[in-house]
Amino acid sequence: MTRGRSPIARPAGADGPPAARYYGENRSGHAGGSRGVAPPGPARALARARRLTKRAFRQRERAFLAEGPQAVAEALSCGAKVSDLFVTAPARSRHSELVTAAEGAGVPVHLVSGEVMEELAQTITPQGLLAVCGFVDVPLDAVTRSAPALVALLANVRDPGNAGTVLRTADAAGAQAVVFADASVDPYNGKCVRASAGSLFHLPVVAGARLEEAVVAMRAAGLRIVAADGRAGRPLDDPDVQARLSEPTAWMFGNEAWGLPPDLVALADEPVAVPIYGNAESLNLAAAAAVCLYASARAQRVHRVTGQAGT
Repeated sequence: MTRGRSPIARPAGADGPPAARYYGENRSGHAGGSRGVAPPGPARALARARRLTKRAFRQRERAFLAEGPQAVAEALSCGAKVSDLFVTAPARSRHSELVTAAEGAGVPVHLVSGEVMEELAQTITPQGLLAVCGFVDVPLDAVTRSAPALVALLANVRDPGNAGTVLRTADAAGAQAVVFADASVDPYNGKCVRASAGSLFHLPVVAGARLEEAVVAMRAAGLRIVAADGRAGRPLDDPDVQARLSEPTAWMFGNEAWGLPPDLVALADEPVAVPIYGNAESLNLAAAAAVCLYASARAQRVHRVTGQAGT
């Protein structure tokens, strides 16, 4: 592989095809050991990327890692600030259009070995593409000023896979924002970013807001606060509950193990339970959130078309 002076691949021409910088590979440019000698720029970029696997460093640098072609494609297409792209040789061949798009956007591209990619992605089978992105979260007032109709509030949600799946579901249901409140997981946790499947880049995300403040702000913006609480007396399919779902709503979801404690439920305008018709003990958080968010999305769509509350 030919090395250029710039970390960005140079245009094809007399000097040959574009060539990205490499790190962690043998001198022939083929994926292999991690003892290759890297130019200073890529070495610094790799050292920074390694630090971003820790939350404290992510917070300090306001940057995170987005792994996989879906996340990288969404980051590039949505205009996120992408400062570096790491790619393995096989992934560069499979996803050449993404690498080209990154180079066209002026993003330094670094070719790394599979071992280095596993370390950065922190997965058993990484997909070979990983971008360093700037934080994308927004202040709470940026959400409330936009007059949202559907919002997900995550209170003490600790599992990053669940949180990322709720984020993805909220995006699919047409929600206008997701708020990671109080002691909820970092939305930039690698597993959370992967579980969001690119949705982290699609809708406003608020990180680290106090739940009480979020509730007050949402209510002031005209949203009803509905707590998803399996112990609630009224189920989601109650006709009176259904009649109110067309109103602007912020759904509050609690911890995977113990749900919402009474003091947080008390912050809501109404607690609602997802009904269990079979013998299952419960639904997990992500499944319950999908049921609730889609119920609101459907009711709001019906209301926009007919002017009546939809069920």
